[in-house]
Amino acid sequence: MTNDDIKKLVTEIIADIAPDEDLSGLKPDVRLREQLQLDSMDFLDIVMELRKRHGIEVPESEYMKLASLDSSAEYLVPKFAALGK
Repeated sequence: MTNDDIKKLVTEIIADIAPDEDLSGLKPDVRLREQLQLDSMDFLDIVMELRKRHGIEVPESEYMKLASLDSSAEYLVPKFAALGK
């Protein structure tokens, strides 16, 4: 998966979790919680959906690596590669 694939995947998860949020103007380098009305439970839902949909485990100590779309892509590309995706 490419960086763009990962950004799209994370955006799709956010759209499912927070359907009322306008995701059209998301800036990839700005923290998601600064751009959207996401609380800690929403963020945890993102982590859980990554595990459920794609088998990606994100330890709690690494949650901050998912802060923005750019950092999410940087963190998740090697995880998907390790799974052969």
